[in-house]
Amino acid sequence: MTDDGTLQIRDAVEADASAIARVHMDSRAAAMPYLPPQRRGHVEVARWVREVVLRECRVWVAVRGAEVVGYAALDGDVLDHLYLRPDVRRQGVGTLLLDEVRRGSPGGVSLHVFQQNTGARAFYERHGFVVVDTNDGERNMEKLPDMTLRWVP
Repeated sequence: MTDDGTLQIRDAVEADASAIARVHMDSRAAAMPYLPPQRRGHVEVARWVREVVLRECRVWVAVRGAEVVGYAALDGDVLDHLYLRPDVRRQGVGTLLLDEVRRGSPGGVSLHVFQQNTGARAFYERHGFVVVDTNDGERNMEKLPDMTLRWVP
């Protein structure tokens, strides 16, 4: 980690679970206010990160100083999660994480995004992702219309 405030992308470790959980919860609340209120608290989300996300996915964190400010989780060639702390959005952090994800999946990357999440959709489209399908929400637990995007090098 750096103490001078520069940004570093590194592989996540189990000790990052609590910080990743906080980023996840804060980002969802800020970027997707249309989602139902969070039913799980920080302890439960941190346990999910530790026991599921870190075990099933390749996970990177963006670290500024000693703080985790974002993370990305890749499951095979599917980007399951890319979340940033709300105060670091539009500063290039998401792009650096996405670059790492693409290096980790050189054959291409797919992801699902809520159709209402216009900010995320624009971000991914700026980075070369294209819509490959749309769905009425039956495939996600929030039951909100979503779409699949794909990037191929």
